[in-house]
Amino acid sequence: MGYLTEAQHRIVSEAVAEAEMTTSGEIVPVIADRSDGYTDVVLVWAAALAFTGMSLFAAFPEVFLGMVDALSGGWGSDHGAGEIVAWAVGLGLLIFVVTWLLLSWPPLRFVFVPGPVKRQRVFERAVRHFKVGAEGRTRGKTGVLIYLSMREHRAEIVADDSITDKVPAEVWGEAMADMLAEVRQGRVSEGIAAGVRDVGKVLSPHFPRGGDDQNELPDRLIEV
Repeated sequence: MGYLTEAQHRIVSEAVAEAEMTTSGEIVPVIADRSDGYTDVVLVWAAALAFTGMSLFAAFPEVFLGMVDALSGGWGSDHGAGEIVAWAVGLGLLIFVVTWLLLSWPPLRFVFVPGPVKRQRVFERAVRHFKVGAEGRTRGKTGVLIYLSMREHRAEIVADDSITDKVPAEVWGEAMADMLAEVRQGRVSEGIAAGVRDVGKVLSPHFPRGGDDQNELPDRLIEV
């Protein structure tokens, strides 16, 4: 199920067509539910917490064994080295499994993914989509991809080399800010449309539309 309705898709498509009226640049907006599954991050958290639990057991075995004795009716007993190791390993496995299950719930998982990791994964996925859907697919190499990843709350703008040679990366900041301001208010289609229009304004002075310019990429939003 997509994020946007047909009417909302039309808002973005019309913004793309409008923006490309003044530039030879080809703008490709993409929206994704997420940029990665982050199973490796879940694994790191589960292993780290399991190791921490086992380390605490090793540091304070009397405390944990006292809890074990209490659960068994309060009768204390001598615990051999093998039994202590078994309890430590068992605790580690329990923590690992519980952590894995908890972080398998997407809303909680994305809370525990570090911001820099999200930023890098979103950028990598944006570049991947750009290489497939826009890079080098126009005569003047003037493709621009606007990528919005909903779960990570991140966006990226990736452009062909001919554009990056003339437009510094920081120039896209205004387009990103206008887009995310609308998205934060729940107006996703309006946000993407605002970003598209801003990108068109940036491109127009550097890549004006020629009389023989052809529309080389579809004027539509791609949901992945």
